[in-house]
Amino acid sequence: MPLKSAVQTPSPNPPQLEASLVEAKSLLQKGLVRDAERAVRQHLEAHSDSAEAHFLLGYILFREIQTETRLETTAESVENLDARPADVKTRDEKARESLAEFTVGAKYHDPNAFDLKIVALDYVLLGDYVDADKWLTRSVAWNPQDTDAWYYLGRARYNENKFAAAVDAFLQCLKLSPGNVKAEDNLGLAYAGLGRNEEATAAYQQAMAWQSQATLKNPGPYINLGSLLLDESRPEEAVPYLLHAVEIAPRESRAHELLGKAYTRLEKLSEAQAELEKAVELSPQSANLHCMLAPVYRKRGVAEKAKLEFDRCAALSGSHPTPVSPQP
Repeated sequence: MPLKSAVQTPSPNPPQLEASLVEAKSLLQKGLVRDAERAVRQHLEAHSDSAEAHFLLGYILFREIQTETRLETTAESVENLDARPADVKTRDEKARESLAEFTVGAKYHDPNAFDLKIVALDYVLLGDYVDADKWLTRSVAWNPQDTDAWYYLGRARYNENKFAAAVDAFLQCLKLSPGNVKAEDNLGLAYAGLGRNEEATAAYQQAMAWQSQATLKNPGPYINLGSLLLDESRPEEAVPYLLHAVEIAPRESRAHELLGKAYTRLEKLSEAQAELEKAVELSPQSANLHCMLAPVYRKRGVAEKAKLEFDRCAALSGSHPTPVSPQP
């Protein structure tokens, strides 16, 4: 675990940056991430005890993950990357490398609130929500005006199943950023986690209302309300929200998956097949999608395709395939 657990107070203002680090920051601001990394590494060759250089390099490495695999900050959250499976190993290695730089830097100078936030987001990328919660909690204690830190703290707590604490974090985020669609949508998820479905529904609908006139919409509230309605066995009511989600984000696999599920329950098998096939196209390594599509094919009398999907389901989930009965 990086950093010094004994750190209790925010660090004083860091020493004035040397010209080479100023240049590295300028390159980073211009989006020249690799050039910024080279500049910082050159600085560290002569100044290995520079805390600010190590912290900056840790941040640059985190930014490289964003640049290379596009950190998701709309429909879902920071813990999900729009990364191919082959990218995950590289992503995790770079997150660990980023953490290592913060660890070294902390030997020479206490980190500040922003540094702790990046440390926490590295942990989020690695799926370690306990440590992410720890450092985000300290980050917002030092800088309670950081809207993003409150949002990500809510996400970390949600992923720990600490739903009440997540509600508190999202509400604080919304105090600082009224009309924040992403925070309101995630507030709905936290309420749903507590079984407070009416409040969850209200939050999703509020998030939809806030973006009703926006050119670019977040599909999250539509997907999440559709999912909640399916959980309540109300597939017919879920369909319009999920159709809207697909319209907003046609390459969002989960929207097609849930719409396929709704159509299956409504016995609209042709529509269900089309949506689940699209979901599989977008997320071919998801065992669940193949498991959902197989019985739809079977009900439609497409025995060969049903068997193929059952086999894919079994291969991806590690289970034994379910035999397909011959169709009359």
